[in-house]
Amino acid sequence: MTAPPESSWFVYVLLNDGGVTYTGIAKSVPARLAKHNAGTGARFTRGRGPWRLLHMEGPMTQGDALRREIAIKRDAAFKATLKSG
Repeated sequence: MTAPPESSWFVYVLLNDGGVTYTGIAKSVPARLAKHNAGTGARFTRGRGPWRLLHMEGPMTQGDALRREIAIKRDAAFKATLKSG
């Protein structure tokens, strides 16, 4: 079995019915979304679902994905644009 390529990471933004966003990184966004909605994802998302995918970027390296995740979390205007669009 071969290892997946280094540039197989994605940044994603989720939105719940209450208008709350969650930003994270994953190699498989559909699988990660399913975990969030099943209550087995990040502690922040538990009990706040259901979640839907609002935005996704990638593929990129894990380091680039982490840097982009931080940038998105700091950019309130970007998230507001996503919610309104």
